[in-house]
Amino acid sequence: MKIAIIILNWNGQKLLAKFLPSVVNFSSQKADIYIADNSSTDGSIAYVQEFFPAIKIVENATNGGYAKGYNDALQMIEADIYCLLNSDVEVTENWLDPILKVFKADEKTAIIQPKLLDFKDKTKFEYAGAGGGFLDLYGYPFCRGRIFNHLETDQGQFNDEADIFWASGACLFIRSKIYHQLEGFDEDYFAHQEEIDLCWRTQNIGYKVKYVGTAAVYHVGGATLQETNPQKTYLNFRNSLLNVVKNVPKKWLLFVVFSRLLLDGVAGVKFMIELRPIHTWAILKAHLSFYKNFYKFLKKRKKLSKKPAYNLYTSIVWQHFALKRKVFNDLK
Repeated sequence: MKIAIIILNWNGQKLLAKFLPSVVNFSSQKADIYIADNSSTDGSIAYVQEFFPAIKIVENATNGGYAKGYNDALQMIEADIYCLLNSDVEVTENWLDPILKVFKADEKTAIIQPKLLDFKDKTKFEYAGAGGGFLDLYGYPFCRGRIFNHLETDQGQFNDEADIFWASGACLFIRSKIYHQLEGFDEDYFAHQEEIDLCWRTQNIGYKVKYVGTAAVYHVGGATLQETNPQKTYLNFRNSLLNVVKNVPKKWLLFVVFSRLLLDGVAGVKFMIELRPIHTWAILKAHLSFYKNFYKFLKKRKKLSKKPAYNLYTSIVWQHFALKRKVFNDLK
């Protein structure tokens, strides 16, 4: 089983210098390593060529973000399994073995995420993926080990193998044949939550998304866009709504969209109360972009399975903020 690790880079020379050594040390004997460069201008390519000459480089013509960046690069890479790895991830010894074992054992497993821990505090789960992702009824994402901004301490509670709803794009393994069958990421997302859409579409065609907790990596998170950046707020709110329109079953669609718009409004008010009006404005811009793209995404629904995956949790907003549930195992 041939595996290719592809690290998407955009002006990330400092990150490559810090995190490439672990990838090379713990992966080069079992995988080909690629840098997919999104038209960097900081000398990233020259740096890799000088200090990591064995790493292959695919140069994209433009910075098309996460979605287009990977779509363009993966057209040039042949492998059975793609590992899409962020440039701010430190991997661990033997991290590939448990994941490859699951792929070999189950042909219906198309996507796998390892345990994601916080590089800055390695006892904690990391925001972007933690112990594997889920959605609630209204399309809000959360993880085992991370509900909104509350992160659990890793005490071995998720050292398991489990079916999940979505895998984090920070470290996502996918069978190449499934990636290309689904035509890769939806480039209208640009960045953020496009992996949720890909995982949703993967399940729609009868394949599974899994978490393998016996493989672990450490993720910095926010290295490209900090959590306080309003652009991240904009992309997350907009793309979450686009996921709903594209993937939620028809009988639930109007109810979920209307509910989400109301809940997003509440979030906007919360940002105002917290004296962060720039994030309220980011939500308003997200909604304007959502309205602009609404019919375009309705048309995309026609390409999807007639029986979309929709095995979701009840409102995570209600459970977390009203019922004060902060731990995944307490959710209903």
